[in-house]
Amino acid sequence: MASFYLQISTVGRGAGRRATSAAAYRAGERIRDERSGDLFNHSGRRDVLHTEIFLPRQFDAAGIDWARSRERLWNTAEHAEKRHNAKVAREYQVNLPTELNAAQRLSLARTFAQEIAERYKVAVDLAVHGPRPGGDSRNFHAHLLTTTREVTPAGLGAKAGLDLSALERRRRELPDHRQEYVNVRERWASLTNEALREAHVTARVDHRSLAAQSIDREPQPRIPLMHLKMEQRGVRSELAERLRADYGERVERRAERRAERREAARPAQGVEATRTVDQAQAARSAVLTGTSPADPEEIRRQAREAWLRLRAGGAQKAPGATRETAQAKERAGDGRNAQESDAPVRGDDRAL
Repeated sequence: MASFYLQISTVGRGAGRRATSAAAYRAGERIRDERSGDLFNHSGRRDVLHTEIFLPRQFDAAGIDWARSRERLWNTAEHAEKRHNAKVAREYQVNLPTELNAAQRLSLARTFAQEIAERYKVAVDLAVHGPRPGGDSRNFHAHLLTTTREVTPAGLGAKAGLDLSALERRRRELPDHRQEYVNVRERWASLTNEALREAHVTARVDHRSLAAQSIDREPQPRIPLMHLKMEQRGVRSELAERLRADYGERVERRAERRAERREAARPAQGVEATRTVDQAQAARSAVLTGTSPADPEEIRRQAREAWLRLRAGGAQKAPGATRETAQAKERAGDGRNAQESDAPVRGDDRAL
């Protein structure tokens, strides 16, 4: 089943990372870092399915070859930063649905990479990876390593995209960083769903949280990659164990809250069910007896019929009564009954 995953992170010197090293690892190539002289060689990787550098379309006809060379691009990014804790690159890592074939996955990744380049006017170094031998066969994903500065014919310019300062974003009337993260996640979900729809796949992804989707489920724990690799090597990771234990406790608490809500709703449901049963029994009794106590007209009709029966019986028992007198009384009674039956029911007609 297709799942949504988009992680946005930075490559910063404060954490001891370099853009040249990150690019070499993701592309499966060898790149020498000019500032330190170190050589990063990852050419032995076999899970790299595709690599490509994307620039804003305004440079399609421009001869900026330096930005199309991976080694020159990322050495330029390193030289552009002077601070010891500078952010030298930004990365967008996404899942590629296994429901799509290889060409469809590549097309989806390339579309997203070009949109990021256009959106922020940066260079995007795309690397599509497949599952590693012995790993999860569904693990198709892509790394989009981007510059933190705009691409210009002369080199890298000012900070761009998510690396703009909050003050500069307000000056340009751009959404704040939090909203921009949401916008990018929503766009990736839309592109993924469009690709699934075009491939006639019914599965869909959603960038929103489980709570926003009204899904009563605890999200899976996020275990850092370094600790997952430690466990794969047979080394115990206390952090991974603690994260899993915390996840188990959250699942139990959620189950308890769910049970409490069901228990609290049960008495109210019981009262409603009892009322419904009582109403059904009353209706059934009315059908069987041919009466409806809640219907005033029916009560009046029954009362009139009973009165007429009493009158008829009394007339037969009166020996001095003549036929004409009896007929006159019957006509008078029928006239009154007819007037009562045609009259509108009023609030004071409760005597019958």
